[in-house]
Amino acid sequence: MKTSQLLLVSLALVLGACSRQETAPAASADSSAAAPDGGGQSAVADDDSQKDIVKVAVGSKDHTTLVVAVKAAELVDVLANTGPFTVFAPTNAAFDKLPAGTVAELVKPAKKEDLRNILQYHVAVAVYKPEMLKDGQTLNMANGDNVKISVKDGKIVLNGTATVVGSVPASNGIIHVIDTVLLPPPAK
Repeated sequence: MKTSQLLLVSLALVLGACSRQETAPAASADSSAAAPDGGGQSAVADDDSQKDIVKVAVGSKDHTTLVVAVKAAELVDVLANTGPFTVFAPTNAAFDKLPAGTVAELVKPAKKEDLRNILQYHVAVAVYKPEMLKDGQTLNMANGDNVKISVKDGKIVLNGTATVVGSVPASNGIIHVIDTVLLPPPAK
């Protein structure tokens, strides 16, 4: 009887520890750090290995808006994990094409789920190198929706609107830089 009581107390302590959640500091435009101190996988210091997707994005002056959005959506640690991921990464100029105030509104805590849906629509859980993306192909994205690939004049285009302008390998996948933000289809 004593052993079972000890087991129950231990289980209760473990479950209690697992249920504690730390709140992350508010997202800022400072892209010098990938995650708050004591964070998850993204907080691991490693200057020798190939950079993961988050570290590549943080190091890009053309993706500061994307980094702010990923932080606000609390997806930093997800994208720093093993993967494999294919991320279609809109540039700052791509975000600038959205109606004025859209990004500012989406990074508000009340819009976190909408932002997560949009960002997850830019991620496939697999590695798709440029030569693997074929005209007419459909990719299932992390949010559950699909992206249609077309090839026009040798350029890879997503949903007929976003062109892949470059690709960067990462330790946990690949980043395809795109010139337009992908918007998921309306909920059914």
